[in-house]
Amino acid sequence: MAMERSAANIMAAGKWRKVGLWGLGVFLLLNFVIMFWASREPDVFWVKRSADQETAIVGYSTVDTLIRVAETLLEKNGGYLTNDKLPPFVFLDNIPSWELGVLKQVRDLGRVMRDDYTRSQSQSKADADVMEGAPKFFYDNNSWVFPTTESEYRDGIEYFRKYRDRLAAGDPDTVFYARADNLREWLSQVEKHLGDLTRRLGNSVADTRINEDLAGDSAAAAAGSQADNVDVRTSWWLTDNVFFEARGTAWALTHFFRAAEFDFAHVLEDKNAEASVRQIIRELEASLAPMRSPMVLNGGGYGLTANHSLVMANYLARANAAVINLRELLDQG
Repeated sequence: MAMERSAANIMAAGKWRKVGLWGLGVFLLLNFVIMFWASREPDVFWVKRSADQETAIVGYSTVDTLIRVAETLLEKNGGYLTNDKLPPFVFLDNIPSWELGVLKQVRDLGRVMRDDYTRSQSQSKADADVMEGAPKFFYDNNSWVFPTTESEYRDGIEYFRKYRDRLAAGDPDTVFYARADNLREWLSQVEKHLGDLTRRLGNSVADTRINEDLAGDSAAAAAGSQADNVDVRTSWWLTDNVFFEARGTAWALTHFFRAAEFDFAHVLEDKNAEASVRQIIRELEASLAPMRSPMVLNGGGYGLTANHSLVMANYLARANAAVINLRELLDQG
C-alpha cells in the first residue's frame, strides 16, 4: 500500500509539474505577443486642413495636428510606455525612445505656439489656453505617481482643443499669426534637433572628434578645460535608443511640416519655398520606411552588415539641409 501511495504521489507531482510548465510557456508566449504588439510604431495619419471641407482656417491644421500627435503618443498600441514599471512593458526600451522623440517635437511646437504663433508682437499677450496647455507637456515624462504623466499630457491636449475649437468657431479674440518670422522660429528649433540627432547617429561608428566648440572666434572662452579630442562614440547599448528617438522625431515632424504646408501656404508661395517643404517631408517619410531586420544593426562603416544608424543619419541630414535652405529663403526680403 505504501509503495502504491508513493507511486501515486510521484505521478501527481509529475502531472502538476507539466501543468506548471505549460502555464509558464503560455505566460511567456502571451508576454511575447503583447511586447511585439506594443512595439509597433503608429502609422502616419492624414493631416486635416480645416474642420470641414468648405472653409480653410489659418492655424487650424497646425493646432489639430499637434493635438492628434499628442493623442497618438498616449493612445497607440500599449498606451504610453515610458513610465511603465511592470512587465512586460518595463522590458521595452525602443518605444519609450520613440516616445521621447515625439514628445520633444510636441514640446517645441507647443512653446512656439505660445511665444510666437499666438502673439502679434514680443510684448503682446499670448492666448490663455495655449499659455496653460504648453507647459503641461514639459511635465516629467517618467512619472507614474500622482499626477501621472498621462494625466498632465491629457490636460495639455484639452487646453489646445479649446483653443482649436475657438479658432474654428471664428472667435475674434482667438488668433494665429502665420508669418515668415514665426515659421523661422520653429524651424530654428527643428534644425537644432535634427543636427543633434544626425551627429549622435553618426557617432555609432565614430571614436573621437576634434574639439571645434570654440572654432571661429579667437576671443571665445569656455568654463573648464577643453580637450583637443573628444570621445563621442555612442555606446553599443544606446545605439537602438538613439535610432528610435530619431524615428519618433521624424514621425512627428512629418505631420507638423504637412500642417505647416497648409497654414503657411501664402508665406511659402510668396518666398517660392514650397519645394523646400516638400523635400523635407520626402526625406522624413523615407526615414520611416519599415524595418526588415528584427533589431537595429550597427555594422562598421565599410563592414559586411548594415548600419541602420548611418542610414537614418543620412535621411535626417538631408532633411536638415532642406530646413536650413528653407530658413534662408524665409530670411530674404
